[in-house]
Amino acid sequence: MDEELISKKELLDLAGISYGQLYRWKRKKLIPEEWFIRKATFTGQETFFPRDKILSRIEQIKQWKEDVPLDELAKRLSPAGVEIERAGDDLVRLGIVGDLAWRLYADAVPNARILAFPDIVCVYLVHEALESGQVSVDEARQLTAAYPRFVTVFRDMQMRVDLVRKLGVGTWLARAPNAEIALDPQANVAFSVDVASAVEQLKLKLM
Repeated sequence: MDEELISKKELLDLAGISYGQLYRWKRKKLIPEEWFIRKATFTGQETFFPRDKILSRIEQIKQWKEDVPLDELAKRLSPAGVEIERAGDDLVRLGIVGDLAWRLYADAVPNARILAFPDIVCVYLVHEALESGQVSVDEARQLTAAYPRFVTVFRDMQMRVDLVRKLGVGTWLARAPNAEIALDPQANVAFSVDVASAVEQLKLKLM
């Protein structure tokens, strides 16, 4: 499914920001270059953005820019991994993940106590899946097992992870964020998460 787009003019009006702010944040790498989409219109070339992503990003910038230097904020908003380690129990205590998500991960990786950032992402995705109410405990456990394989294919974590369910049986798949999938008519996507966006949210909680 194509993402809904918003024009630059509508964005500036809706977000209450100036042209200069928008492009300054782009230069500071607070807004990814690939979100500036040039398209032909009847008035000529115009710039559009993925609506939900850009509006969410601008709210994040406006919320944090008074307290966090822009260069530091760019690191927090980047989908790239960071050198962060946390104990699983601390993630639960801080409310970043639920106890069930942590226990499922700890069951799958018995010696895990201090987690590197990619491992924290895995627990966070399991937590988000459970919190959605659309994913069973067994399916969440399957995600814990499948995620390391996904990361070997999408090393930069620029991917969407879907739970596809058919006749009550679920399976997890990872795909490029905007890649189409063709499903058996009897199957449906029960849960879907943009991992890069989840990583951004997670970093804001951790840093």
